[in-house]
Amino acid sequence: MKILAASDIHGESKLVKKLADKAEKESVDLVILCGDITGFSETPNIIKPFKDKKKPILLLPGNWDSFATTDFLANFYGVKNIHGYSAIYEDIGFFGAGGAQGPGPGKVSESELLKTLEKAHSGLKNTRKKIMLTHAHPSGSASEISGIPGSKAILSAIKKFKPDFLLHGHIHEAAGMEETIGSTRVINVGRDGKIIEL
Repeated sequence: MKILAASDIHGESKLVKKLADKAEKESVDLVILCGDITGFSETPNIIKPFKDKKKPILLLPGNWDSFATTDFLANFYGVKNIHGYSAIYEDIGFFGAGGAQGPGPGKVSESELLKTLEKAHSGLKNTRKKIMLTHAHPSGSASEISGIPGSKAILSAIKKFKPDFLLHGHIHEAAGMEETIGSTRVINVGRDGKIIEL
């Protein structure tokens, strides 16, 4: 399975078109948007370029996306908001929680974040691999180079659920950084997107 994961688009239509073209060129099976889809420049058809390429999409809110806006986008475009939910494609399970500490309407507490991840994970049974999706980065991760502390709730979820991957965004300066925490490969997918083969 091949995935294109990206984050922190912030309503930029040119970036979305570029990512949708990349998804088509790379023949990806799934597109994942790890939050901050909107927030700085409001753009119509922010999900449409991916839909036009007939790619399944999972998304979740970032700190600059309200939970209502993310639900609206998911319903309008017929895609899945995975905040608090899970999805299985082939035999790979995805579960997620959006939002983050910091400015914006998608602010979420650490306890809410952990509860949401626990709820989302409970929907997964008998999957070959597990992929955790968040907007924020885990505590102690390489993305803390920005000076913004990571989430202790996300770190706890890594230790508890031992996902094969954690895909996140939020820290623009750390885009593309990869590391391993426990047995989990952690990737800050960034706004230019990351191709991941499972």
